Amino acid sequence: MSLSDQHHRDFSIFHGEVKVVVVQKGAREHFLAARAIHRSGSLACLLVDWYAPKGWMGKLVGFATQRLGARGRAAMAAKAEEIPDDLVKVNWLNGLIGKWRQRSGRFRASSQERALVADIAFTKAVSRTRLPHHHVFFGYSYMSLEMLEIEKRKGVLTILDQIDPGPVEFRLVAEEMGKYPELAGNPAPYPTAYYERLKQEWNLADVIVVNSEWSRDALISEGVPAEKIEILPLSYEGDHGCDEGIPKASYQNSGKALRVLWLGQVNVRKGIHYLIEAARMLEGNNIHFDIVGPIGIAREIVDSAPSNMTLCGSVSRDLAADYYRKADVFVLPTLSDGFAITQLEAMAYGLPVITTPHCGKVVTQGKTGFIVPARDAKALAEAVMRFAQDRTLALRMSDECRASVKKFSIDAYGEHLIGIIKKHRKS
Repeated sequence: MSLSDQHHRDFSIFHGEVKVVVVQKGAREHFLAARAIHRSGSLACLLVDWYAPKGWMGKLVGFATQRLGARGRAAMAAKAEEIPDDLVKVNWLNGLIGKWRQRSGRFRASSQERALVADIAFTKAVSRTRLPHHHVFFGYSYMSLEMLEIEKRKGVLTILDQIDPGPVEFRLVAEEMGKYPELAGNPAPYPTAYYERLKQEWNLADVIVVNSEWSRDALISEGVPAEKIEILPLSYEGDHGCDEGIPKASYQNSGKALRVLWLGQVNVRKGIHYLIEAARMLEGNNIHFDIVGPIGIAREIVDSAPSNMTLCGSVSRDLAADYYRKADVFVLPTLSDGFAITQLEAMAYGLPVITTPHCGKVVTQGKTGFIVPARDAKALAEAVMRFAQDRTLALRMSDECRASVKKFSIDAYGEHLIGIIKKHRKS
């Protein structure tokens, strides 16, 4: 039986039995949970703070957001065509105010303080919204507290999607910034109110879904009962980059440098300083590192980067695809990530991935890349060197990388989520 047939069989069993409300701020994972639940026939409502409008309002908002550049384009792309309009509720006022605050220079505070204000405003507005009949509430961490309190009183099954590893990640990154203040300055103070709110959500939720073993272990270390936590990996639905069977340019000409790609936020949390150190160890070898993404480290660090590294800054999505196509290997030496969807994106282009255990479990050691310890520049350099010494290794891994991505489909995500709902409704 094909995955598609299995998907329809499993979902038909669930169809109509249980209705689910999904509440989220922003277009996280492009409304992944709502779309997956809708495919099961069980979406009662998707409630959001922003959703790209259609018709005359869409034209008006589209014109207004042109001045926002990439942020405006993202705002107009925030919609899920497969979900009928009558299943979507939008809190326009909250969404518009939130976007104004993001844009306005007058609202100055730490990222957690800004998020706390916006999240409380959103959940209080949502709590005043009349929702259709439902059996399950699905919300996201930091932005669900008031709704969880209401839904618990109704006897509804409450599911909280924990979007990151929580306080563990903050402390880990703060410790790293304290050790290396020259990278990006000293860390911000611990945001007590922000994480106290999160802990209240953990206590209220019947189920907490995380997208990696790393996040699960982080929550358990903070006192969350293990039996409350379910691992639900994310899905990837992008184009599969390079055509299968077509070798990459670097292997057509062995004289070319091995191209190692970093794509994403260039900051301490992602481990950029360890990659810089690894690249410096590898100077003199036929290897080049392309660092693509918004730069969040000091100008002095950028200016002193090793000669085999180019920091490109932010690029458009089209240009990002070009970097994937030109690369041979993808690197993600992250100190902490809930999942890191770029792993799947890179593998869809046939790129093996070098990463750490501190993110979603995507890489199969030795088959689709290598997993190295976090904070270990030497191990990182050695993994890169394996591809440089064996010019066919990345190419041999390429087909397995593309095949692995298919396991992370939206149908697989939906089946897993429905299984979690069934399990906890019975218990």
